[in-house]
Amino acid sequence: MIKKCLNFLNLRQDFLLVFACFVCNFAKAQQNAWIRINQLGYTPAGKKVAVWGGKSIRQLRSFEIKNAQTGKTVYVHPVGKDYGAYGPFVQSFRFDFSSVQDTGRFFVQAGDVKSPTFRIARDVYKGAADFVLRYMRQQRTLFNPFLKDSCHTHDGFALYAGKAGIPDSSHIDAGGGWHDASDYLQYATTSANATFHLLAAYRDFPKVFGDLKQANGLDGKNGRADVLDEAKWGLDWLLKMHPKANQMYNQIGDDRDHASMRMPKEDPYYGRGFERPVYFIDGEPQQRGKFMNNTTGTSSTAGKFSSAFRLGAVLFNKEDRKYAKLLSKKSETAYAYAMIKPGVTQTVSVKSPYIYAEDNWVDDMQLAAAIGFSTTKKEKFAQEALRYARQEKITPWMVSDTAAHYQWYPFINLGHYELAKGLKGQDREEIVSYYKQGIEEVNRRAEKNAFFRGVPFIWCSNNLTVSFAIQCLWYKELTGDTYFDELAQANFDWLFGANPWGTSMVYGLPSWGDTPVDPHSAFTFLGKHQIDGGLVDGPIMASTYRNLIGIKLNNPDSYAAFQSDLAVYHDDYGDYSTNEPTMDGTASLIYLLASKEGKAMEEPAEKK
Repeated sequence: MIKKCLNFLNLRQDFLLVFACFVCNFAKAQQNAWIRINQLGYTPAGKKVAVWGGKSIRQLRSFEIKNAQTGKTVYVHPVGKDYGAYGPFVQSFRFDFSSVQDTGRFFVQAGDVKSPTFRIARDVYKGAADFVLRYMRQQRTLFNPFLKDSCHTHDGFALYAGKAGIPDSSHIDAGGGWHDASDYLQYATTSANATFHLLAAYRDFPKVFGDLKQANGLDGKNGRADVLDEAKWGLDWLLKMHPKANQMYNQIGDDRDHASMRMPKEDPYYGRGFERPVYFIDGEPQQRGKFMNNTTGTSSTAGKFSSAFRLGAVLFNKEDRKYAKLLSKKSETAYAYAMIKPGVTQTVSVKSPYIYAEDNWVDDMQLAAAIGFSTTKKEKFAQEALRYARQEKITPWMVSDTAAHYQWYPFINLGHYELAKGLKGQDREEIVSYYKQGIEEVNRRAEKNAFFRGVPFIWCSNNLTVSFAIQCLWYKELTGDTYFDELAQANFDWLFGANPWGTSMVYGLPSWGDTPVDPHSAFTFLGKHQIDGGLVDGPIMASTYRNLIGIKLNNPDSYAAFQSDLAVYHDDYGDYSTNEPTMDGTASLIYLLASKEGKAMEEPAEKK
């Protein structure tokens, strides 16, 4: 009899479990409203806004902030303006709870809709920059500390280097640096930009970074911040790509790389064993296969080289003066190389029409001149930087609201900030005003929707989002103007879950959140490795997505409910356009996260 009762209870428990799962899934299927938050959390003194989006019209009067542990309501406020339709939603609101400065775990509730739990604390961003830095180490070529193995050890053979007296197919030592994304191409323009961001992050926020790795990326302290070790890895490769005053190279490999996804051992796709082509910068259009790029000069890549070398020389001067002296010399020869033929250097494609179609170069020269001015105090650099600044006051995508792939790279005018810091009076005000004008252009679009989204959904939209948030940060630092604080925070929040899909755009951050798990990466797809910290490309216009070549989702779309005619995002290995991590975007995010952690350290002590 007892056994029969136990069997009955077990059957009853199984039934209840199945029934509970049915109810839960039914509830999810019926859900038509969501509250999006920054999953990383918020600082006590910072801006705090959640976004409500619904697929049907509701009559909402107020929202509440509740303590997640006690269930106690700590804040109630009217919902405010209905921003109307956006993406998959027909109704949307912004819930501002910035006045809540108590620390702890909370959630937002409006009617029967609850947000995920989030933290409010000074240390919400602690360690985030170093976590994202892991992805840079995972992208290393030559010796890869993540795999504890070497790759691309035979790079490479020169192409188009006849102007330097180097016959095609001559071997050059170009090993090192980072793979550009989840493929294994290497671009000097993105690597130099990434290197600059890593150097600037340490220069501006040195207390944020730890020392847990050796220079080779393996475990063990070496007395140098890990971010500087990573920056030096980039600098060492850039030195190889500019071996002599009359030689500079732009990329290793080309889109033949895309023949298949594989682990980064030796590449068999270029017809010369294991060597890859290394493309010389000659200032002329270059064609491989049927595609011709639109190169017009030598300035865009060479200007980036010069900036990274000169900033590196400053930061390494105390610990390695010989190395710093070499970097300083290379910054000068790179600057001179940029002047050989003023214009832009684009990448080369062989089998597909997708290239880094960079169309601007005066911003790169402005940054190089501005760094020259800040380090040497030579007035000629200040005047040259001003001249370049006036040729491109606002990064063009901010005005036009669109761009081709990497057309206005690096998505933000880095030189305005570096130059303005060293200027006074009217010249300084002029340069700062350029930042404000660009922010206002984006803000005009952003204030029309609940997500404050004014950044276009072009390929690598997350990279633009990070860069724009940095521009807002720098504008505030230069002026003390807090008017755009909410806009800046909205762009940061977007990256970590305050978006229509409710997901973080950074692999594994936060560890407890909804983050990418199936990125377009051989590391995860073939090697089953986590790629900690990689910033994925991000949402793209639905019309663009539909016209891209070779995209096919491998699994049911977990975000199907949130796709729209405006934009799409997929956490699926088959979508290289929205879910592929990029090295340069990740490096920019390291700077942004370092700034957030550094600023949080300066906030007043927490209220418990």
